[in-house]
Amino acid sequence: MLERGTRFPTPFEVAFPKGLLQNGSVVPDYEYNPNKNAPKVQKRDEATGLLQWKANVTDPSETNAKRASFALLFTAAVQPVPETPELAAGTDIRFIELDGLTAEPRVMGQGEFKYLGYIFRAEGYRPAVAGGKSASRSDKAA
Repeated sequence: MLERGTRFPTPFEVAFPKGLLQNGSVVPDYEYNPNKNAPKVQKRDEATGLLQWKANVTDPSETNAKRASFALLFTAAVQPVPETPELAAGTDIRFIELDGLTAEPRVMGQGEFKYLGYIFRAEGYRPAVAGGKSASRSDKAA
């Protein structure tokens, strides 16, 4: 029997066949504290104990606009840095590819609008080329 919170290793190309766009930079994922004056505490991943980071991403292959953009979680000792250049100078939008990608199934939505979604976590980045196609995928297509 699978327990809640089970993470499945997922090949990047399977999860995101058209690549993935990152909007903005990677930031620490802080624990919620209702006391605004309390010091911020960065979350730690329950499974690995590593620091948790987040980045806003968009999946160009998602047909439902409300589900196309989501927060991607990173678990790493230090802040991950993308290896690809911005699409246009000063935009902070870039195609990315991920190493150590896992998917955790979750029921999402509210009330009668629930659906099966995934929490995606990655260990870091791998090089991607413009257009969202990695060198490894481009070599296979040739």
